[in-house]
Amino acid sequence: MKLIFKIFFFSLIIASCSKKYSYVNMIKADVEYLSSDSLQGRETGSKGEKIAAKYIAERFKQMNLVPKGEENFFQDFNFKPAKNPHEQVSFSNTKENDVITARNVIGFIDNNSDKTVVFGAHYDHLGYGSNSSLYRGEVEKIHNGADDNASGVALMLDLAGKLKSIASQNNYLFVAFSGEEMGLLGSNYFVKNPTTSIESINYMINMDMVGRLKEDKSLAIYGVGTSPIFKQTLKSNNEVFSIIENESGMGPSDHTSFYLADIPVLHFFTGQHSDYHKPSDDFEKINYKGIELLSNYIINIVKDLNDNGKLPFRATKNESQAVPRFKVSLGVMPDYLFDGEGMKIDGISADKPAQKAGILKGDIVIKLGGENVIDMMSYMKALSKFKSGESTLVTIKRGEKKIEKEIVF
Repeated sequence: MKLIFKIFFFSLIIASCSKKYSYVNMIKADVEYLSSDSLQGRETGSKGEKIAAKYIAERFKQMNLVPKGEENFFQDFNFKPAKNPHEQVSFSNTKENDVITARNVIGFIDNNSDKTVVFGAHYDHLGYGSNSSLYRGEVEKIHNGADDNASGVALMLDLAGKLKSIASQNNYLFVAFSGEEMGLLGSNYFVKNPTTSIESINYMINMDMVGRLKEDKSLAIYGVGTSPIFKQTLKSNNEVFSIIENESGMGPSDHTSFYLADIPVLHFFTGQHSDYHKPSDDFEKINYKGIELLSNYIINIVKDLNDNGKLPFRATKNESQAVPRFKVSLGVMPDYLFDGEGMKIDGISADKPAQKAGILKGDIVIKLGGENVIDMMSYMKALSKFKSGESTLVTIKRGEKKIEKEIVF
């Protein structure tokens, strides 16, 4: 479909809703628009990012959400990009030649409460690649980021539409963050410059890469230990998902910024895949029914928590601090939703040690060198002991068989 017709089509959908809002399911339309080539990958501070921000603001407006940015629905922030991948970006109050302006998009449902629940999803992606791209082709291509993270934004917008008509003892704040891919910039800026009282925030729900629900309906939920009420609430409202719980409130997504401000957080994630940070992360591969199932689940969780007042915060172990550094790679993509013993492989990179050794997708690593592998952490600790050029034996489980392979790093 040509760009002009796409824009016209989506404009008609938005304009067709009456001023008195009624819920309309637009998950697929939202993902398709936000991950279209016309937005050129929504890189932080780019023209495509601004177009996406305007679209999200129009969706908020169509649902009669109250603008809660610093300028209408928008909260702009400036930053100086890192000159190399090992440097950190820094915020700036001035607009110099090397300073980039990005924006968060913020809408509000005012239920006249002194407590507010924040729903967040980042809408930025990698543009034509950047240092975070895993694409190794010679021809430059747009990274559309349908799952990462048009899917999360579409889910957030769907929740806004549903919650608009549900009575609540909490207000609801919806924030589409920019700069997540560059280091949680937008959420970090918001927490330090909140457009609502930071003390009023009851808890935060983050949605990042929620568009690839698998047949076994595995769902990872992070931050379950950040409030003592979360575990029972998640369990009692679940009739669909095979949940993999993670206690920690720390992780590589925007919920971390809120956790560091002593706010309970939940982060929803349907799993890694071979299209991650590649041009092939397109809207045709999204499981839209899976997003709808997750939307209904989150609504039930929010309704259940509605009469629990201000949720108590609990600090959790920062598991990311214990992650070892390693100089070599096996050349595999772990299955982060696997909760059995070992490290299950969800993808194999070409011409890397695992492929050369005959290891296959679906194999489970149970021993690396002399170390038993029982989970991701033990796998990384074992891997950290090797250097380039060294060799070792790896034991995998393939079905009911145990197979030993020689690996050369």
